Amino acid sequence: MDRQGRRRHLWIMDSPVAPTLLIRTDPGDPRLTRAVAGIDHTGRPAEGRVPEERALTIYLNGQEIVTAMTIGDHPEHLAVGFLLNQGMLAREDRVTAVDFDEELMVAVVRTEAATSFEDKLRKRTQTSGCAQGTTFGDLMERLEGITLPATRIRTSDLYRLMHDVNTMPSIYLEAGAIHGCVLAQGAAPLAYFEDVGRHNAVDKLAGWMWREGIAADDKLLYTTGRLTSEMVIKTVRMGIPALVSRSGFTAWGVDLARQAGLTLIGRARGRRFLALSGAERILFDADPSYVAEESAAHRRKAASADD
Repeated sequence: MDRQGRRRHLWIMDSPVAPTLLIRTDPGDPRLTRAVAGIDHTGRPAEGRVPEERALTIYLNGQEIVTAMTIGDHPEHLAVGFLLNQGMLAREDRVTAVDFDEELMVAVVRTEAATSFEDKLRKRTQTSGCAQGTTFGDLMERLEGITLPATRIRTSDLYRLMHDVNTMPSIYLEAGAIHGCVLAQGAAPLAYFEDVGRHNAVDKLAGWMWREGIAADDKLLYTTGRLTSEMVIKTVRMGIPALVSRSGFTAWGVDLARQAGLTLIGRARGRRFLALSGAERILFDADPSYVAEESAAHRRKAASADD
């Protein structure tokens, strides 16, 4: 213990142990990336792997809702999560089937009760997310009345999680041009989804949590993307009390997090982070001087500037 009562931690960052996840995007899935030939900076032939992009059309019963650009894995979770996060599905709704046609790239979510969202579909907002994220209708108003649990976050757990997420096998480390979202409980990652847009990755997570009955009140959401208003809204609607990113913030994202009582931590890299909402819920139980800095081998795009 140091003189401030914090436990000291010294972690060996160059020999990571991959955590056991309940579900994840599989970086070895040949459908998600492909090799592309080109030339390098010297003019010599070179080859690199790049993520795939597929257009997934989501239907709610007989109504076409949106077409999302996605790498194509876990389409059922993405469809359900998108509808939940847009307020088109309620937590208490009964979903009778989720059908996916891989050839047509169409996912149909079927509910017991009839649905109609013509008015909401007319009111669209293109978000600041990658791959042209879209939100519909009155999501801002839907934050009112949501109360998040005042769950504490230990910095020892945060440092361990940051290290494990940054070093686990991923499409990002293989091909780049991708975002990831991780659901964690304490220092333990439970689910890891990647996609070309962070909004897709978090929607996959939302759909999986709802379909599997995973509680949100003691969880943390880690994302590799910016902490925008869209990410804050989705996290709050999912009932998750803390959102962490290695990237930076937008002012509106910070304002909404404070309004909703969401713990918001950004610029989390190595031993550093910045909390702009919910700082009173952070328990400083690790000495940062005993945490290794982020290794160059696993440094992501946002290591030197906000993504």
